[in-house]
Amino acid sequence: MRAFYLNLFCLFLLVTVAGAPLPPDPIRCVADMSVEQRRVFLKGSLADWRIDTDDARGTVAPAIQKPYPADAKRLDLVKPDKLKVGEMRVIDAIRERRSRHEYSGESFSLEELSYLLWASQGISRIERDDKGMITAQYRTVPSGGARHPFETYLIINRVAGVTPGLYRYLPVEHQLLVVREDSALAKRVTTACYGQEFTGNSAVVFVWAALPYRTEWHYGCISQKLVAIEAGHVCQNLYLAAESIHGGVCAVLGYDQSRMDALLGLDGKDEFVIYLAAAGKAP
Repeated sequence: MRAFYLNLFCLFLLVTVAGAPLPPDPIRCVADMSVEQRRVFLKGSLADWRIDTDDARGTVAPAIQKPYPADAKRLDLVKPDKLKVGEMRVIDAIRERRSRHEYSGESFSLEELSYLLWASQGISRIERDDKGMITAQYRTVPSGGARHPFETYLIINRVAGVTPGLYRYLPVEHQLLVVREDSALAKRVTTACYGQEFTGNSAVVFVWAALPYRTEWHYGCISQKLVAIEAGHVCQNLYLAAESIHGGVCAVLGYDQSRMDALLGLDGKDEFVIYLAAAGKAP
């Protein structure tokens, strides 16, 4: 009799589970969401975002720059206080600013590239403690809480004295980190951007990768809104700086996410491409 009731109970469980609705498939992209859900990201949060954060829990803040091997090859850039380019008046740069996707075959000079990098993600001042650790950083673009959640990668095609390839900007040292020298990247970035040929024809493609945790550490649930907004701050500075040296920039949001992440060697989870812009000398 005991075995009978046990079997009956198991049958009941089987029927119950079989008849229960299956859990919904996980949301894998924004297109899977309703319009109302998508707009939540634009609103941010109606709650107090300051309570449930790692910062509030006393967790150490993430580094302001990704580490790199001590023996990695690096290239010195022209120091910000030595720059002699970009003397156009701000009002003129704003007036002339356009999205430009036609470029001459001329190369950027190393000084011009140094200027564009400093203008878009450079550090204007650093504060350190008695042990030499960075306690505060002030960059040329605004960021909530000075979290600056981006790493700048460069696909270099034409910069005087620099071998074509993939590089990462090191804002603390104001240097270029050589990721890999590769003359075939121009074709690959064009493919990743759905055949937009001006990307491969540019002198340099600036690619900004987001590391969301830098912002999430302090801002919690409103971080996604902040990161998206701040990518625009960075790109607009690049537009104006390029205009001031008679260059041109065209921002690009039309790219294949997985291909661009793979091209840069990113994991696509904790770090992924969020925006990019082609830049070159104006024809």
